[in-house]
Amino acid sequence: MALVVGACTSVPLKEAGTLTSYDRLGTVKGKFTQSRTFVDGTGLAGLKTVKIVPTTFAFGLSSRVHRAEDRALVANALDRAVCVALSDKFQIVGSSQPADLTVHTVVTDIVPTNKAIAGLSTAVSLGSSAVLPVSIPRLPLGLGGLAVEAEAIDFSGVQRAAVVWSKGANSIANKARISDVGDAYGLASNFGNYFSRMIVKGKEPSDIQFALPSGQKMKSMLGGKPKYAACETFGRAPGLMDVIGSKFGAPPSWTDKSGRIENNLSPSK
Repeated sequence: MALVVGACTSVPLKEAGTLTSYDRLGTVKGKFTQSRTFVDGTGLAGLKTVKIVPTTFAFGLSSRVHRAEDRALVANALDRAVCVALSDKFQIVGSSQPADLTVHTVVTDIVPTNKAIAGLSTAVSLGSSAVLPVSIPRLPLGLGGLAVEAEAIDFSGVQRAAVVWSKGANSIANKARISDVGDAYGLASNFGNYFSRMIVKGKEPSDIQFALPSGQKMKSMLGGKPKYAACETFGRAPGLMDVIGSKFGAPPSWTDKSGRIENNLSPSK
C-alpha cells in the first residue's frame, strides 16, 4: 500500500526557448508538481480582454507521441481549461481581435502512458470493485506526465506572467486510460487551472484550492455552453460522458471530439 500511495511519475522541468524571457522566473518549487513562475500583479490590474493563441509543441515531441490526433487532444484540453478559467475575470475575444493580454502555451514534454499497464490497471480496479467495498487503486507503473511553459503578454509586448511547469500522474488521483496521452490529457486541465488562477489573482497560486468553481466554470465542465463564444474554438468539455469513460479506461478520444488537429501540429519556433 505504501508503494501505491507513493507512486508518481516525476517529470523534469524543460525550457523550450519560446518564452519572451526566463530571467524573472522564480526558483523551482514542488516535488511531483514542479514550477518556476513569474507574475506581475500590478501590470495585470485593470486589464479586461484576453485572447488565446492555440497551444503548440516543442520541436521533437512528435517522436514521443506519434498520433497527431492525440497531440491535438492534449493541446485542446490545455486551451479549453485556460479559456474557461480566465472567463471568471476577463472577457475572452477571438484570436484575430485586439486584446489587453495574449496567452500562449507550449507543450515541452509528454511522458506517454503505458497502454498495456493502463488496461491491466482498469481490469484489476473494476474486478476488485465487484467483490470489495472499495476498488484497488491504479497500478503504480507505466504512469505518464506533462511539461509545459506558458506566458501572458500585454498589448505593448511586455511579459506579465510566465511559468515553466511539469507534473507526473499518480496512482491515486489519475484514472488509468488506455491511450498514450491518457495521463497528459488529464494533467492538461491541472495546468490550465493553475496558470489561469495565477493570472486572475495576480499572484502565484497555492497548490491547494479551497474555493468552489464558479457557476460558469461548472457549466462548462459539464459540457455546457461557455461564457464567451471565443471559447467555443476549443470545443465543449465532454462532461459526464468523460467521467464514465475514464472509469472504464476509455481513451479520451472516445469522449472528447473537439480536438483541433489542423491548429496543433506545427512545432514552436
